[in-house]
Amino acid sequence: MPPPGVGPKIRTPAGGGVRVNPGGNTQILPLNATPQDEIAYTDPDNPDAGIPMLENLMAVPKRGPWEESETIARQTAAREGKPILIWFTDSARSPMCKVLSAELFSTPKFESWAAENVVRLRVDTSVSADDDDLSLDAKITREAEMRAYVQRLKKRYRVLGHPSVLLLNPSGEVIEQLRGYKRGDADYFWGLIKQNTIAARISSEKWRKELEAKGYRDWRGGSGRKVFAKLASYSKGTLILIEPGGERFRTQENNLSKEDRKWLADQKALRGIE
Repeated sequence: MPPPGVGPKIRTPAGGGVRVNPGGNTQILPLNATPQDEIAYTDPDNPDAGIPMLENLMAVPKRGPWEESETIARQTAAREGKPILIWFTDSARSPMCKVLSAELFSTPKFESWAAENVVRLRVDTSVSADDDDLSLDAKITREAEMRAYVQRLKKRYRVLGHPSVLLLNPSGEVIEQLRGYKRGDADYFWGLIKQNTIAARISSEKWRKELEAKGYRDWRGGSGRKVFAKLASYSKGTLILIEPGGERFRTQENNLSKEDRKWLADQKALRGIE
C-alpha cells in the first residue's frame, strides 16, 4: 500500500517511459550527518573566525530554475525541506530531451509548480565552458572537469540513457527514477513526478523529524530566508550553526529573527547564562 496521502500508482502506457523500482536504481547516498554532540556554550579565543557568515549565505540571490551542482541542490533541499528533481539530459544530441523540455519542463505551468515543490538539478552531457574570461587552455580544462563530473553522477545513479528523471529526498534517498519519454506524454509524465514528489515529501518530513529530535531546527534571518541547522556553539552573542551535510556558518544573535532570539533566551535561561 502507498504511504498516506499518496495515490495509486499510475500505469505506464504502451510505448511510454520506463519506471524502475524506488531505490533499486542506485545505492542510497545519505548526507553525512554531523555527530550529534551536545551544544557547547563556551568562551573560546575566537577559533571560528574563518567560518563564513550566515548573512552572506542568506544574501546570495536565488540561482536559475535549474541548479548545475549536486552539492548546492542537496544543500538547498535540506534548507527548504523540498525533494530534489534531477534531470539527466543531452541537450545537443537527444531529440526526446528537447521534446521533454518543450512539452513540459519549459512550460509556465511546470515552472510555477516546480518553484514551489522541488529543487531542480539539470545534469547535461553536452557541456561547454561559456566564459569569455577564460583562456583556451582554461576552457579545455574546465570542460574536461565538467564531463568528468557528469560521468560520475551518471555512474552513481546508473543512468544509461536520456532523458532520465530522478526524485530524491533531501537526505539523498532515491524515491523514483523515470527513464525515457514519449512525445505527447507530458501530462502523464508530470503526473508521475507529482505522485512521487508526494512520496518524497513524506520521506523528507520523516528525515527532518529525526534530525529535529537531535537539535536541528529552522533559523531565519531578517530577510525571512532560512537554514535548517543545529546550534554547535554560542559565545557572547556569536553562534556557530551546522547543517546536516556538515556546512558551518557563523552569525550574531541580533541578526536572527525574533523567534530565534526568544529560543536562544530560553536556552540561556535554562543554563543560567547571561
